[in-house]
Amino acid sequence: MQTNMASVKRILQLAFFVASTLTLTSPLTAQETITPIMTHALAGDPGSEVLMYTVDFPPDFSSPIHRHDAQVSVYVLEGSVVMQVKGGKELTLGPGQSFYENPNDIHVVSRNASSSKPAKFLVFLIHKKDTPLVIPVK
Repeated sequence: MQTNMASVKRILQLAFFVASTLTLTSPLTAQETITPIMTHALAGDPGSEVLMYTVDFPPDFSSPIHRHDAQVSVYVLEGSVVMQVKGGKELTLGPGQSFYENPNDIHVVSRNASSSKPAKFLVFLIHKKDTPLVIPVK
């Protein structure tokens, strides 16, 4: 397992983006927690890396519309989340269920399905090194 500071910094930038966007719209809204697990160069593609991290959504949390320019796999660990990409079906996922975003998808719904219980999911993301992890979409 290899974690370098630049990758941890990018994950924290992702958290800051979401937190700052929410703060502009609702200063009392609870924020997500992103916990880095691993970052590693992708074998066979030296320009790409894989990141793994957990995301904790507090009750009623919803992230702003965004995209990743990456391949993103989500695996729900606790609670339930609602996910949807533009043009796709809205899905409510519980523990053991997964969701995928391709590099061109726009993530239009990403929220905790519960107003009283937290949710937690694992993210496995493959992207080009030194590129933004999150791109805001208006």
